[in-house]
Amino acid sequence: MIRYYTKVDGRLKELEEPEVSCWINISPPFTHEELEEVSNQFDIPLDFLTDSLDIDERSRYEREEDVRLIVVNTPILNETDEDNGATYITVPIGIILTIEHTITITSFENPVLQLFLDNKVKNFDPSDESLFVLLILEQNVYRFLNCLKKLNLKRNLIEKELYDSSRNKELAQLLSIEKSLVYFVNSLSANELLKMKMKRSDFLHISSDEDKTDLFEDIIIDNSQALEMSNVYTNILNGTMDAYGSIISNNLNLTIRRLTLITIILMVP
Repeated sequence: MIRYYTKVDGRLKELEEPEVSCWINISPPFTHEELEEVSNQFDIPLDFLTDSLDIDERSRYEREEDVRLIVVNTPILNETDEDNGATYITVPIGIILTIEHTITITSFENPVLQLFLDNKVKNFDPSDESLFVLLILEQNVYRFLNCLKKLNLKRNLIEKELYDSSRNKELAQLLSIEKSLVYFVNSLSANELLKMKMKRSDFLHISSDEDKTDLFEDIIIDNSQALEMSNVYTNILNGTMDAYGSIISNNLNLTIRRLTLITIILMVP
């Protein structure tokens, strides 16, 4: 699904055809033929579009003549039916900057881009491409922080349930949270490296704009905070899993000892 947006009187307006400085959002469902049409229409390398759809694509940036690509990973709720799957997974968002347009593409419905579609982000204007990119990066970091708080709250609730009974269900849920945190640590590390390189190379051409430079530095700091939180929660969860493993092992030893004593007593008669 390819849609075109612009800002009119502070409100996001959908267009029938693309205009100069508009936002082009490509979201599922779409076909490979549609991507080829976009590539030809806006003179974009096709691999800029297809690479952004690869779920295993790492955060990076690339430039080809006047077209720039930014790939950044973002968390989404895992909606697969696997019982032992991660609560959250991370998927890439592709941001393509041309001379006249800003294009975003993702293979999943994305909560970060949905905030812009719902007009919930202040100071958002598609005509200011550098600010648009910074706001996407900012909302992406906020999304990570929000998901981390939810995971930590869920972990605390599961731990309280495990105090009363060591059931497989709660342990599986902890494992699911642990998998999510692994995704978060890897993605946040890659995102942080991407932002540091973008800042050092002035990829967005904002070095002369103090407000945007300060905003970018704040985003990098928030990303570092999210990465640190992910590492802390991962260490806590690893310690929790080890502790419950020891508790279950001790309980099993006590049960076997009692059964052994009962067996010996019954063998005497």
